[in-house]
Amino acid sequence: MADYNHRETEQKWQRFWDENNTYKPAETTDRPKYYVLDMFPYPSGAGLHVGHPLGYIASDIVSRYKRLKGYNVLHPMGFDSFGLPAEQYAIQTGQHPAVTTEANLTRYIEQLKNIGFSYDWSREVRTSDPSYYKWTQWIFMELFRSWYNRETDKAEPIETLFAKFAANGTPGIQAVCDDSVTSFTADEWNALSETEQYAISLQYRLTYLADAVVNWCPALGTVLANDEVKDGVSERGGYPVEQKLMRQWMMRITAYADRLLTGLDTIDWTESLKEQQRNWIGKSIGASVRFAVDGSPKTENHKPDTQHYIEVFTTRVDTIYGVTFMVLAPEHELVAALTTPEQQGAVDAYINAAKLRSERDRMADTKAVSGVFTGSYCINPFNEEKVPIFLADYVLAGYGTGAVMAVPSGDPRDWNFAKHFDLPIVPILDAQKDIDKQADNTKEGHYINSGMVNGMTYKEATATLIAWLEARGLGRGKVNFRMRDAVFSRQRYWGEPVPVYFKEGPSGRLPYLIDESDLPLELPAVDKYLPTETGEPPLGRAEGWKYKGEYEYELSTMPGWAGSSWYWYRYMDPQNTTEFASKEAIDYWQNVDLYIGGTEHATGHLLYSRFWNKFLKDRGYVPQEEPFKKLINQGMIQGRSNFVYRVSGTGREGAPAVFVSLNQINGQDVTPLHVDVNIVENDVLDIDAFKKSRPDLAENAEFITAPDGRYIVGAEVEKMSKSKFNVVNPDDIVEKYGADVLRLYEMFLGPLEQAKPWNTNGIDGVYRFIRKFWRLFYKDSAEGASQWIVTDEQPSPAELKVLHKTIKKTEEDIELYSFNTSVSSFMICVNELATLNCHKRAILQDLVLLLSPYAPHITEELWAALGNEPGTLSKAEFPTFNPNHLVEDAFDYPIQINGKVRTTISFAIDRAPNEIEREVLADEIVQKWMEGKTPKKVVVVPKRIVNVVL
Repeated sequence: MADYNHRETEQKWQRFWDENNTYKPAETTDRPKYYVLDMFPYPSGAGLHVGHPLGYIASDIVSRYKRLKGYNVLHPMGFDSFGLPAEQYAIQTGQHPAVTTEANLTRYIEQLKNIGFSYDWSREVRTSDPSYYKWTQWIFMELFRSWYNRETDKAEPIETLFAKFAANGTPGIQAVCDDSVTSFTADEWNALSETEQYAISLQYRLTYLADAVVNWCPALGTVLANDEVKDGVSERGGYPVEQKLMRQWMMRITAYADRLLTGLDTIDWTESLKEQQRNWIGKSIGASVRFAVDGSPKTENHKPDTQHYIEVFTTRVDTIYGVTFMVLAPEHELVAALTTPEQQGAVDAYINAAKLRSERDRMADTKAVSGVFTGSYCINPFNEEKVPIFLADYVLAGYGTGAVMAVPSGDPRDWNFAKHFDLPIVPILDAQKDIDKQADNTKEGHYINSGMVNGMTYKEATATLIAWLEARGLGRGKVNFRMRDAVFSRQRYWGEPVPVYFKEGPSGRLPYLIDESDLPLELPAVDKYLPTETGEPPLGRAEGWKYKGEYEYELSTMPGWAGSSWYWYRYMDPQNTTEFASKEAIDYWQNVDLYIGGTEHATGHLLYSRFWNKFLKDRGYVPQEEPFKKLINQGMIQGRSNFVYRVSGTGREGAPAVFVSLNQINGQDVTPLHVDVNIVENDVLDIDAFKKSRPDLAENAEFITAPDGRYIVGAEVEKMSKSKFNVVNPDDIVEKYGADVLRLYEMFLGPLEQAKPWNTNGIDGVYRFIRKFWRLFYKDSAEGASQWIVTDEQPSPAELKVLHKTIKKTEEDIELYSFNTSVSSFMICVNELATLNCHKRAILQDLVLLLSPYAPHITEELWAALGNEPGTLSKAEFPTFNPNHLVEDAFDYPIQINGKVRTTISFAIDRAPNEIEREVLADEIVQKWMEGKTPKKVVVVPKRIVNVVL
């Protein structure tokens, strides 16, 4: 057989694509554009395993298909190359993170190119490259120079706020700002010094400094994001993490909360992913209420003094007469003032314990009840009853106001807390049932035990209570969001420096932006990648690192999500040194048409990217509100782990271990142990390889095998990881089977969005398919070489039917992202053409085009062999489906004799039933089964069946 040399062919075309920039988009803008993007990968030292390329293969298929459909396709690749793993390695080894990152990048790029992706590598970007993070810093500066005007519902330059202050002062200003801003007149503003005005403006800017509760990891010396903390410890290293109040840079993402919600209705994302974002944003309509601290002084009209009240946000102000206690977050700013001397020890112990639990753990733990009494009380503004104030870690400082008015009759968590601490549970609606057993949060019925709203319904009571609060300045109707402003600082080295320095002002140090001409602000050299001995971030180790030799820089760096919140624009114009991308490039490429990546970024990267995109649109830099039109989350390719079975009690104290084959266990007590899947083939273990790979387990071991000498392993589907020895390297698959086989097999495993197990045993079918496809073009000659067998004969109707059925199916499948069913249709097509002995150019050239998005290497080779100019495959046209070729001109009728099918006879579809009946009865096989009998009747169902009843 003339076999196909996949390695030689694939390497040849990968070199060709590189040398000829085959996949570089056209510079002209006269063709429709299509932008296909993969989520920014982080280049880890482990490289790729076979699960990683799944989404990349899908996006590559779409990219290649869209080129064939006449689109100018932008399909870039780059790397989110700042990251904690490289920094941790630097701490351990002293090697600069840039060195490790570069080595990882080289490996990643080599692996990606080995699979044959149609990336335009000339556009590669890396977040750790100063020429890239210059523009990340510039966007930060633009955010700092902006405020959010609720009146226009968009971000505006800070100068427009200054102009409003100069003309009217704060009256009429509708701004997203700090809660503690003071009011002033235009005259008062204009009388301030420039520095005083600047200090006030810091409370309005879209990025700002504030004290925030963060995940602080002392061992790593840095703040961690929520997704970097698991079960109270750091995901990397397993170090304890505590909740700590720290001065941090923040981003006012909350200014965009409503737009982030409404924008979800305009984009083609899965409903489940949209719902994750809606829940994270958490829009609530309710009321803000002030509870005066008992014993605090009051101003005129009996309003509580601003320093002596607890403000809560509630979506159920109608239940306020049912409040029997108040709960504060352990981090609440008033805790110290509210704690009495008698309770100080208990409160301190509780706060220290709460620090060791992450916010995620505190939110997830709905069963445990814990808390501590502060010793103080507050006053319900409606009935003036004293309400005890507790601390409880189920309340978070960053959510709402960090305080909850507890109504145990209507809230399960409050009910559990009240039962635990023996606090009153007051019914407030006549429709509430069994509140001695559980909370009932109904809104039905009429209010009882509720003062001024007794007898009212929910709607009536809510309106009455809010009006009463607003008339007395004790509260107001309010829309609240669960989402908090985003922490934008990390006490690390390997990240973007914040382009800020500090100068002393009348009220302390004030942050200022460096000059744009000084961008990028590059990372300085340090002697170690650890915090300083005085607790400053690693940048504090830089010698003489001061702005203009005088002013202290910000020593924190930006978080990991900074560089990935705008990267799709840089791909449009990556070499631009004067702006992040030109207006012409942005206006042409607009936003991403198809974005593919994992679900783990639903409430991190995707929210921050949408936020930054909306900001850039507000400031006139981009034309689109949303960055990603269509988003697909690929499912996970799981590992198929293999196990050997050690007989329990063996392999101890120097005695050899005994391993028994799965089919020989026969009730023995055994211990399953993971074994490297790469030394297993079709569930048969390579015993010698096992001994070499695990001498600690098997060097002198005894192996009880099946009678045929094979050791059969066990198998189980698990997450692919090194610890389970089930990682399969795509390089090994490419070497053995070819990149085209890997690509086809990953698509063949199942629907893109679903999880599916990897099983190398199943790849042989795809491997055989590729070689069967090759044999439509070549056969063995007498000398053993490949002989070209393609002819210029006209195709038959049957061959055209097979081809056009496949054209239709392939186009429909790619448009629906149903790649697995396309692979099945290719296999059927090749089998049918082989059966028809079809080797005709008119059929095979179109089939090459159909298969090329999935298997680009073999199709490039055959495209050139068919006489086309090498490398022009991607510039060809996708075959046009002709429905006329699928019109049936005959039908194979099953012929039943007394209900049993005895033969099949083909008739033209327009044959009359009486003619069909006559020919059926004359058929030799039918006559044989009739045995000389005269039929009682013959039933002809057109294009279905013929039934002869004897």
